[in-house]
Amino acid sequence: MALLAERLNSIKPSPTIAINTLSQELKAQGRDVIGLAAGEPDFDTPQNIKDAAVRAMAEGKTKYVSPAGIPELREAICDKLKADNELDYEPGQIHVGCGGKQTIYNALFATLNAGDEVIVAAPYWVSYTDITLLCDGVPVVVNTTQETGFKITPEALEAAITPRTKWFMMNSPCNPSGAAYTADELRALGEVLLRHPHVWVMPDDMYEKIVYDDFEFTTIAQVVPELYDRTLTLNGMSKAYCMTGWRVGYAAGPVALIKAMNMIASQSTTSTSTISQWAAVEALRGPQDFIAEHNKVFKERRDLVVSMLNQANGLECATPQGAFYVYPSAAGMLGKKTPDGDVLNSDEDVAKYILASEGVAVVHGEAFGLSPHFRISYATATATLEDACTRIQRACGALS
Repeated sequence: MALLAERLNSIKPSPTIAINTLSQELKAQGRDVIGLAAGEPDFDTPQNIKDAAVRAMAEGKTKYVSPAGIPELREAICDKLKADNELDYEPGQIHVGCGGKQTIYNALFATLNAGDEVIVAAPYWVSYTDITLLCDGVPVVVNTTQETGFKITPEALEAAITPRTKWFMMNSPCNPSGAAYTADELRALGEVLLRHPHVWVMPDDMYEKIVYDDFEFTTIAQVVPELYDRTLTLNGMSKAYCMTGWRVGYAAGPVALIKAMNMIASQSTTSTSTISQWAAVEALRGPQDFIAEHNKVFKERRDLVVSMLNQANGLECATPQGAFYVYPSAAGMLGKKTPDGDVLNSDEDVAKYILASEGVAVVHGEAFGLSPHFRISYATATATLEDACTRIQRACGALS
């Protein structure tokens, strides 16, 4: 009898983590590698947040707590949702998890029956489809295009909905494309969802505060309040607050769903670290001015990377509205030969060639469900990004 469960046959390890691990291993071997695969800010966690964690430990706030999260954090989340998103929630409607991944997993595990469908727009964050598969669901992938700003259209959403559709998952600003939906675009999608009352919506707002060029962030339950009762709004501390390793994600939604998610947590993780939760309270309630300072740097980096990639032979890079990624098209590189005589037939070939020839680690677009592209994270030092883009230009120029 086989030891491993058959469900593992349908999923794969996270490609972004795998490539980031590979680049770190190559560096340890002495290779000159620039890793642009990791989806985390290079800024350190702000000092006041770290100080709050130290205080929590000094005050003995290190015991078991409710799977829902400590009351102080859930109250802070409610206040944040009201102030930033005009959404009214009570602490009983908040679930705190071990980062965004576990929050999504708990939601899908609590709601999906075998064969239920989850609509996901490509390019998508790599974990959406695999978590769906782990929970016996069926990912329904709807491709977008660079020409439509990597955003799903109302017509495409309508066409994807079936009687088995349980969720529509959306990510704005998006990892990997940086695309962000305007209020009007959300309203148009909401009108489709209102015609299908069996479909729930799960907006992943993790990059909410990392936006550029006067873009005004809104979330779908804010724009289409009629969807409030079947929306699970996701967010977390990782990106805007530079707390990737602290592992704090959260969700706001109907009480019955939140209770079910809490029950699942009670039989798995119990809760995320209490120390991290107290740090998150300080993050939400403390000074916020560093976010704008970080965004100014991110925007400068974005503009540098977009400009340099568009100067590379065979690449075409759109300007993202948020997050800290670009998702250039590598279509112009396909079919070309490397100096070693190898033909580039896919975006995975492109990513491997860039790493082998110039020591720059990027994530191929197939991992995000939409080819031929690759993702670069510009959440790293500006001088490093300039060096990396120069290397990519050189790799592109060496093709024939």
